[in-house]
Amino acid sequence: MRILVTGASGSGTSTLGSALANRLGCTYLDGDNYFWVKPEPPFTAKRTPEERLKLLLEDGKNAGDFVLAGSVDGWGAELEESFDLIVFLYLSTGIRIDRLRNREMQRFGAVDAEFLEWAAQYDSGTLEGRSLKKQHDWLAARGCQIVKLEGDLTVEERVQLVLNSMPNPLQGLPTVSMVQD
Repeated sequence: MRILVTGASGSGTSTLGSALANRLGCTYLDGDNYFWVKPEPPFTAKRTPEERLKLLLEDGKNAGDFVLAGSVDGWGAELEESFDLIVFLYLSTGIRIDRLRNREMQRFGAVDAEFLEWAAQYDSGTLEGRSLKKQHDWLAARGCQIVKLEGDLTVEERVQLVLNSMPNPLQGLPTVSMVQD
């Protein structure tokens, strides 16, 4: 099973992707690790489209079943058409920007105002890059099942909604049991 979790920056794609991969017992891949080169400071140098596609396809092949978090619009049909399920997260701009501001402070001790401005325009799509309209258009062109989750749900609520939407979420995957005290 190959699952993509996508949405605006700050909507929780990485958090849900990691939790879902953990629950399903499969590999978690983060699109940022393929889009960005990892020099210091981070998030400054981009990989070429060809390089990121090659790396991700190779890791996906080696992983077999995986959950990928991020936006892969325009990365290449071989990847974009390879998903069995796409989960699209939507969260209001105010909540996303608060999350991003907090994350930036925790990671870097400062906030990148230009990044926050770019992230805030997602719904209107006034700047280059990811936007709600572009993602809706991209989703409409996909041939797999799409689950849309809106609102500030907990990670566990999101995981359960995704699992409940899958016909046989553990078919072909290791059996996962959860025990609570």
